[in-house]
Parts: sequence; structure tokens; C-alpha cells
Amino acid sequence: MHAPAKEEDAHKREFVGHVATARGLKNLGFLFLLCLGILALFVGYPITTYVTRQQLSRQGGFNLGGLNASGQVPDIPGNWGLIDDDTPKDAYTMKSKYDPSKTMRLVFSDEFNTDGRTFYPGEDPYWEAVDLHYWGTNNLEWYDPAAVTTKDGYLVITLSRKENHNLDYTGGTNKFCYTGGYLESSVILPGSSNILGLWPALWTMGNLGRAGYGASLDGMWPYAYDECDVGTAPNQTNSQGEPHLATVDGDTGKGGSLSYLPGQRLSRCTCPGEDHPGPKHDDDTFVGRAAPEIDVFEAQINEKTLIAQVSQSGQFAPFNYAYRWDNSTGLMIIEDTTVSQMNTFQGSVQQMATSIVTNTDPNCYELMTGCASIYGMEYRPGFDDGYITWIADDKHAWTLNGGAIGPDERVDIGRRAVPQEPMYILANLGMSRNFGPVDFEHLTFPAQMKLDYIRVYQDEDAINVGCDPEDFPTKAYINKYIEAYSNPNLTTWEDDYKQTWPKNRFIEGGC
Repeated sequence: MHAPAKEEDAHKREFVGHVATARGLKNLGFLFLLCLGILALFVGYPITTYVTRQQLSRQGGFNLGGLNASGQVPDIPGNWGLIDDDTPKDAYTMKSKYDPSKTMRLVFSDEFNTDGRTFYPGEDPYWEAVDLHYWGTNNLEWYDPAAVTTKDGYLVITLSRKENHNLDYTGGTNKFCYTGGYLESSVILPGSSNILGLWPALWTMGNLGRAGYGASLDGMWPYAYDECDVGTAPNQTNSQGEPHLATVDGDTGKGGSLSYLPGQRLSRCTCPGEDHPGPKHDDDTFVGRAAPEIDVFEAQINEKTLIAQVSQSGQFAPFNYAYRWDNSTGLMIIEDTTVSQMNTFQGSVQQMATSIVTNTDPNCYELMTGCASIYGMEYRPGFDDGYITWIADDKHAWTLNGGAIGPDERVDIGRRAVPQEPMYILANLGMSRNFGPVDFEHLTFPAQMKLDYIRVYQDEDAINVGCDPEDFPTKAYINKYIEAYSNPNLTTWEDDYKQTWPKNRFIEGGC
């Protein structure tokens, strides 16, 4: 019960006597600590922020398919640096797979050791599972964020047999971003190594295109081109239908036509004043921009031999005559021709593939012994000095040197680039008859692809992490046309999205 008289007596007693009492000293000590706290807040904090600002900025900024759009590493509970704390210290550096005299440094890793992570939009700082049908390759599944999680130290992508949006299977995909370097993952492939139909893959794509979002890819994928010539034109021909060799000996299913691509939307031929993400060359022409693709692996079962294999490819446009890129000595290097050979698929009216198929360990499948195989891809952006090297079963499989995709006078095109765009990472498990036969009778569901880790290394002299680098910016352009990157129902740039195709000065009447 409240007793005001007793409170008054207590108050009087507290201020009687000398200030240097034990209680007085405690009060002075408290005031001193309070002052220190205020100084720390209003002086120390700004100084600390300023001193550490540059260090924090090195974590990079990612756009769609990577970190949050603000370009900051999010402040969420748990272990969220660009390098996972669970990555072994002996994995922080490695020798280049292409040139072992060079040391590469770890710039990103995810060990997936925290169980129960989910990847719905906005839930994870690095990865996002999409909710769509990948119609571009006639996939039989609907990609569903619920199909992707982490368990027992793995990223687990599940393909289930259940109806979803009138499709009978579900699967998942993830994305991340970097430019140049070595990407590696330890993977348990799904299903059995002798039953056809599953399509697991780990791959990369340029950030100006978003996989599964057709409007963003229209005129962007799989170009890797910085010339102003017929290679930027629709169907890779001019208004007179030339060159003739671009109309014959191409896709046998399309009457021999070489290309049905709509032309490079953001090419070096883009007219002044047209919308283009930049930058510009010294001659004031735009840098050709696009969304190229490099596949770390796409796993398959050979239809005739039932041998487990992976195709490891680069996808390029414009296309060589008859899709015949230069595979001469020194430009294509296959480590062991007893296990690796040219892919029988080299192209179609939609893409040209520089691709080798390599036999892989048949035990490292979910329903076999369940061991994991290491797959990787190292690349250096550029032209003649560019390269891509692929790793399968932790061994060098093959190398493509930049000269292999040099000029082709037969179809009047210039050199293609080993991708210079910032690339994001995708992992997916699906099914498509476009990729090969599907043995519905013997496939077992649910099927799971498991990734033990994903790590990215870069040359110590060429660190480039982020989706909006100064020399290949993407953020402003993506934000301006964000619906193309967020609405999978928009399949074309002009007809569906209702946007204007930039004028091309090579095309008659262009500028």
C-alpha cells in the first residue's frame, strides 16, 4: 500500500551527510558511465561507421537473382556473410583449373549447413526459388518454392509427382551472381544412373535476362556479341535475305534455317537516343549487351548405352555456319577422349552450343550409393584471351579457348565473347522431352538433387563480385523494366510487354 510519509523520511535521509559516501560514489560512477555511453553513441558510432564503411562495401550488391535490391547484405539472424563461416579454411584459396600457377581466392560460399532454410521471394539473402512453368523448354513440371530447402547439410531440390497449375510435377531453382572465376559444387544427382528422364542442372546466365521470364530474354539470350553487323539482325540475315549460308544447312527441323532469333535487342548497332543500359565505346557506340549462358553441367542418361553423362556447354549467338564453331587443336582441349566427346547436339534456330559430353560416376546418384561428385566451371571474360574450363568428377573435362568462337566469314559475323556480363547461378531439377526421352514407367518420385555446397573463386587480381559493375551495369535498366523480370506471363518484349524495340542502325531504315 502506498505510504507517502515513509517515502518522505527516506528522501530526507538520502541527502544527509558528506557527498563522499558509498551511495554518492555509486551515483557519480553511474553518471560517468552514462556520459561515456552518450559519447559512444554520438561520437564513437559515427567514427566506427566511417572507418568500416569501405570494408562493408566490398560485400557487393546484387539485383534480381542475388542479394536484395538495395545492394546491401541484409541484417538477419544467423550466418550471412558472402563467405559462409562453415567453409573449411583450407578451401579459402585454390589453384586455377586453367593455369595452376595462378592462385584463386574464395569470394562466395554457401555450405547449406543450417537445416530448414526456405527460399520464397524475400526470405533468403542470396537465393530465390521461382514459382513458374519453364515453358521455354517445354518442361513437364511447375517450379515451386516449396520444393527447395536445406536438410542434413545439403541444398535439396525435390521433383514430386503431384498436380500443380495443371502440370503433374514440381521442382525448384535458385540464383546468384558474379563475373569471371571458378564456380564449384559437390552434387548428388537425382534418381538412378540408368533410368532416363530427369534433367538436373547447374548453370549461369547474364543478369540482364531472367530465366523463365520470356520478355526479359527476348533478343537477349543467348547473345554474347559486341559488333555491329548482320549478327544483330533478325534471323541473322539482312533485308535481302543474305548471307545465303545463314539460310541453309542449319536446323534440319526448320528447313535448314540457321536462326529464328529476333535480333540482338541491346546491340552495338543501337541508335543514339534509344534506351540502352550502356556503357559506350570510345567511338560513342553502345557496348553490345545480352544474357549469355554457361552450363556447369546438365546431367543425362545416354539413351542407347544407359551410361550416366553430363553435358558441359556454352550457349552463344549469333551462330556459326551450320553451328560449326572452330574446334581445331588448341581451341578445343579434351582431357580424356575415352570419357568425353563432342555433343551430337550443336545447335538449333534458338541457340548454338559449344558442348562436350562426359561420362560421370554412376554411383553418385540418389538411388545408387549416394556419393557426391564435384563439378565446376572456370571462365575468363573476353575474346581471344578468354576461356572456359569445365570440371567433371573433380577432373578436368575440357576447355574452350576464345578463338573457337571467333569471326565466321561464311555468315558475315564477328567474334563472340566469352561472357563479360555479370552472371547469376541457377540450380534446377526438371523434366523435358526437349532434353531427351522420359521413362515415366521406371522413374521414382519424389526425386532429389542435393548440393553439399556452392563456392565461387576469383583470380586475386580480378575480383569482381556484384550484379551492377560499372563497366556492365544492370540495376537501372532492370528497375526501369522490372515487370519483364517479375511477370513470367510476359513472354515477348513487344507483343506481350508492349515495349518498343530499340532501333538498330544496321537494319534498313533503322536510325
